[in-house]
Amino acid sequence: MAAESTIDPMHQFQIDSLVGDLAGNPFAFTNSALWMMIVLGSIYLFMIGGMKRELVPGRWQAAVEGFTGFVTAMIDTNIGPEGRKYLPWVFTIFIFILFANLMGMMPFGIISGVHPFTVTSQFTVTGVMAIISFSIVLVVGFWRHGFHFLSLFIPHGTPKPLIPLIFLVELISFLVRPFSLALRLFVAMIAGHILAKVFGSFIVSGLNAEGAVGPLIAALSFVFIAGVGVLELLVCAIQAYVFALLTSLYINDAVNLH
Repeated sequence: MAAESTIDPMHQFQIDSLVGDLAGNPFAFTNSALWMMIVLGSIYLFMIGGMKRELVPGRWQAAVEGFTGFVTAMIDTNIGPEGRKYLPWVFTIFIFILFANLMGMMPFGIISGVHPFTVTSQFTVTGVMAIISFSIVLVVGFWRHGFHFLSLFIPHGTPKPLIPLIFLVELISFLVRPFSLALRLFVAMIAGHILAKVFGSFIVSGLNAEGAVGPLIAALSFVFIAGVGVLELLVCAIQAYVFALLTSLYINDAVNLH
């Protein structure tokens, strides 16, 4: 029973140094960096393998073209013809988040004993992507419209006495965007992994318990963890889509100032 009490659902998010010492060493190579490289390598192989430009595309090429077409349609719908110049960034964050989310759910530990690390469960990773997206919005907005970009915070038809209050509310709402963008992905991934870990600990505890109740709890926990796994796979794709969608909508505010 003592071994069971040591199960820590937060341990899977711990950053460990693989090369070098984390204490005072900015160049330590961590498990987070390793899995980020694995994700990027997987994306590279996926894209290279699907860019054969065959007249009759195979499944691999069709998959790559499906992803690029999906993001392109999103850009065209939300931004318009001018949105194509922002396609590289929106597609990059979409495919990176999708692969990182799915890679973190792969059961590598069953075969090799190596447990994957979900890089999108780190707020620093999601925060950097959100800051870059927000920076693009600010740069494009002020580059195209100058200080007229600030009119974004004053909706049309606002009564003059309410303009200072509405401007402040809209400005605060605008400044919160990168935080909410990063927090949404971070919370979704960390919550699903914690829930799976908790149900997994219930299975272990149930199998080690005496009597008929223990195996019953373990069986119910297995059903729950299977359901959570399916739901989390769906969340992996949804979160990648939501991050890319909101980024395109925010860029639209800067490009097509209303």
